[in-house]
Amino acid sequence: RLWHDEWGKCFEISSRITQIGEKIMDEKTLQAVMGLIMYGGDAKSCAMEALKAAKVGDFNAARAKLKQAKQELANAHNAQTEMLTNEAKGETVQMTLLTVHSQDHLMTGITFVDLAEELVELYEYIAQK
Repeated sequence: RLWHDEWGKCFEISSRITQIGEKIMDEKTLQAVMGLIMYGGDAKSCAMEALKAAKVGDFNAARAKLKQAKQELANAHNAQTEMLTNEAKGETVQMTLLTVHSQDHLMTGITFVDLAEELVELYEYIAQK
């Protein structure tokens, strides 16, 4: 999928940024932040595929894609939990645009998956009438 393909590019760019200037964040935090971006984006992509399947009446495929989207959100949640746990231990995370961007991807993914679930149910309800 697109987000997994872009992961290497994002990580390479972020690594270059930390090498050129002042180190923005440690490697562990950078990986967690990139995980949020990647998994949040993958969840949204799976939810979109679920909607496309539901539109044509393939509700088994739609439910499978929603299940996959939820797994991607669980992966993102694990990355976020790691960041929160580290901060609770006193390892502060510097707020950067990249950190904010990662949270934005996660929240967009969550919202989109929630909405897609409702729409798939609606498509299925309409198809049964």
